Amino acid sequence: MRIAISGSHSLGKSTVVRDWLHSNPDYLWEDEPYRVLSFNGPYEIAFQDKSTRLHNGLQLFYSISRLHRYDSSECNVIFDRCPIDYLAYSQYTAFQATTDIDKEFVLTMVDAVRESLDHLDILAFIPISEQWPVPMEDDGIRPPDLEYRNSVDMIFKQIYRDGLFDLLPAFEKLKLIELVGDSELRLKQIQLAIESINA
Repeated sequence: MRIAISGSHSLGKSTVVRDWLHSNPDYLWEDEPYRVLSFNGPYEIAFQDKSTRLHNGLQLFYSISRLHRYDSSECNVIFDRCPIDYLAYSQYTAFQATTDIDKEFVLTMVDAVRESLDHLDILAFIPISEQWPVPMEDDGIRPPDLEYRNSVDMIFKQIYRDGLFDLLPAFEKLKLIELVGDSELRLKQIQLAIESINA
């Protein structure tokens, strides 16, 4: 089963991935593109109002290339982030109008993102939830800025819930779920999604 964990930063995506791998050692792990390309790689990638077309384009197409490695639901793999994430973050930066990322650039990403979703079986979105608040942490990667996290979360919700970028038809071809609750509950929600596909 090909699973991707998506959403704004500092909401526990990487924790879900680690917990899932601990419980399911037969799964392969695809790390977040930023960690591969910048934190542990050769590129300098900026965030927030400093992201550029190069920064987000690199991450997007790395993410897509990794999805294309797995052409069947027989592959057991979990992804920390998916191509949709770079649509959301690019949209945020476009709103700031501080770099070369603009509305036109964001729209050029949509078709590639839509096509890439054919290589996923389960897309698990982690939203900000008043019932299950997640404290902001300084992970040494992204700015510990609550307004930034909240603004990006709102864009994710527009994509997943409201049809921004017209991706809803693509979501019908996979299992889109929202993960809420503590770590145990989040893992159970993924397991239930797998069972519903296999039923």
